[in-house]
Amino acid sequence: MHIGLIGGIGPAATDFYYRRLISAFASKKTPLELTIVHADTPTLVGNLASNDAAAQVAIFARLTNRLVAAGAECAVVTSIAGHFCIDAFKAVSPLPVVDMISEVARAVQERGLKRIGILGTRTAMETRLFGGVTSAEIVPPGGTDLDDVHDAYVSMAASGVATDAQRAVFTAACQRLLNDTGVEAIMLGGTDLALVFNDQTADFPLVDCAAIHVDAVARLAMA
Repeated sequence: MHIGLIGGIGPAATDFYYRRLISAFASKKTPLELTIVHADTPTLVGNLASNDAAAQVAIFARLTNRLVAAGAECAVVTSIAGHFCIDAFKAVSPLPVVDMISEVARAVQERGLKRIGILGTRTAMETRLFGGVTSAEIVPPGGTDLDDVHDAYVSMAASGVATDAQRAVFTAACQRLLNDTGVEAIMLGGTDLALVFNDQTADFPLVDCAAIHVDAVARLAMA
């Protein structure tokens, strides 16, 4: 299957999807067919902040038409924030859309997790991953941590680089969630958090939404 990625939101997230897909296909000795189109991070962040789903859906639909022209057979939004309008996009997309939220919900249920902290954009945190996970309680950071995490995340996503100060914000928020709220794991509710945390280096359990999504795309494409 020819995979179509809507990338650019942000650059590090696109790189994560690209590299992980290359690795997955190489491990199976299967050729990878892939096209990437570019969406603009500041535009998405603005549409997310104003909850302008129609404007973002129109952008995704236009970009998906480019993927159709390139021969893609599915569309993948490489951004958790971009999933704030995923249902509306799926309704009009000219290609089948591989939905991250449904894949994450399935993974959480399979792992039997019941209480999970979340990091990401303000909207992703406040809506508990857009209300898409129903088998577990999703707990956002408290106090000033929520705004601090949002600001650090948006800045990191736009630049594609995590600074020491941003890492400190995310790490401190994680520790307070783990110590004060009794969560069992931390959900990486922003794709670019792969710049900071991964299963090999984190000293607490993760729900890595981007990794779950990429692996689901790879399985589908190779099936």
